[in-house]
Amino acid sequence: MTELNNQYNTRPSFLGNFRRFFLTGLLVTAPIIITIYVTWLVITFIDTKVANLLPEYLDFRKALPFQVPGLGLFIVIVVITFIGAITPGLIGRNLLKLGEMILFKTPVIRTIYSSIKQIMETVMSTNSKSFKEVVLVEYPRKNIWVIAFVTSSIKGEIDKSIRKADLVSIFVPTTPNPTSGFLLFVSKKDLIYLKMPVEQAVKLVISGGIVVPKQSKLST
Repeated sequence: MTELNNQYNTRPSFLGNFRRFFLTGLLVTAPIIITIYVTWLVITFIDTKVANLLPEYLDFRKALPFQVPGLGLFIVIVVITFIGAITPGLIGRNLLKLGEMILFKTPVIRTIYSSIKQIMETVMSTNSKSFKEVVLVEYPRKNIWVIAFVTSSIKGEIDKSIRKADLVSIFVPTTPNPTSGFLLFVSKKDLIYLKMPVEQAVKLVISGGIVVPKQSKLST
C-alpha cells in the first residue's frame, strides 16, 4: 500500500505535463515560425523596393489581379543573372570599367566600394582558403579564449615590421553579429586549430555559445 502511494505521489501532475509539452512544442515550432516570418519580411521588403523602382505601368502589384509574394525577388535574381551574363562581353566590360572609374574617383565611396569588392572576391573565390580554418586564441588577455578564423598568412611590410615566424592574420567575430569583429596578427604557435567546420563556428558565435557543436575535437 505504501509503494502504491509513493508511485501515485511521484506521478507528474497535469500542470507539469502541460508545461513540459508546451516547452517541447515551443522548441519545435519557434525556429520554424521565426524562419518563415523573417523570410516573409525579406521577400516583402524586396517586393516593395523593386515595385517602387519600376514605372507605374510595370508595377506588378497593380498589374496583377492578386499578389504574388516573391515576384520582386525573382525579378532581382533575373536582373543580377543577366548582368553576370553580359559582363564578360565587350559591352559589359566597358560598362563595368566606366562604373568603377566613377566610383574610384568619388571620395569616401571609392574606399567603401574597393573594400567590399575585395571581400566579395575573396569569399566567392573557389581557390581561396580564407575562413576555412577555425582557431582559438587568447584575447583580449591571457586565459580568455575566443573563436577566430584564419584569413591569410602575413607578408610584406607587416611581416617585416613585426619579424615573427609563422605570422597569420585572424578575424575575431563579435556576437551576435559575426560580420563585425577585429583583425589580429598572431603567430601560429599562439593558436589552437580546431576541426570544427566554419558553419558550426559561425552558429556558435551567433548564438552566444548556446548552440554548441556536438563534436569539436582539437586538431593535433
